[in-house]
Amino acid sequence: MTQWEEIRRRPVLPLYLAALAWPVAALILPLYQLWALALTAVCSAAVGLAAARLCPARVIRRQVPFTTGSEDADAMIAGISARLDELQALNAAIPDTELSARMDRMEKAGRAIVDEIRHDPEKAPQVDRFARYYLPEAVKILSAYARMQTVQGKNAGQIRQEVLDTAGTIAQAFENQLDALYGAEALDLSTDIEVLETILKSQDLAE
Repeated sequence: MTQWEEIRRRPVLPLYLAALAWPVAALILPLYQLWALALTAVCSAAVGLAAARLCPARVIRRQVPFTTGSEDADAMIAGISARLDELQALNAAIPDTELSARMDRMEKAGRAIVDEIRHDPEKAPQVDRFARYYLPEAVKILSAYARMQTVQGKNAGQIRQEVLDTAGTIAQAFENQLDALYGAEALDLSTDIEVLETILKSQDLAE
């Protein structure tokens, strides 16, 4: 998993032009005198500043490996992201709109889980089973189903319905896992709201 990093690079031309002012001044001024040295220094600085205005710094964007500061969380994020990429590819390969909608739910919840772990790496242990078992098993089942798309027979309809039902259950489980990550914050927010309402009522600022 990567993230974008911006690097500001200042052009070297202003430095070269500022430095060039000294040999040019040496040809026309007596640099062994203090006033000439001072004048040259001022001219060099002025040339450098003018050139810097004409040659602004460049901003270069590049992708670098994303890190949360926790090796375990980084490894988990990389693993989940790789599985979600597989799920996305499978979704594109399975021409079943109903199943595709449930796979979209899985991926959306999974990406949101990744974003939350990136934001708060300490929550990584809460999704350990999701990362090590639920998501890989979901990809495994859907991979097997994708390989069976060309198979025709009396069991094909039954298999499709079983996979469809399972996909719905998995999507709901992924969404529940995401919801669980926000459980503590939701409780804290609810408590803050109750406290605020109590204070407002005690000050006759609310009914």
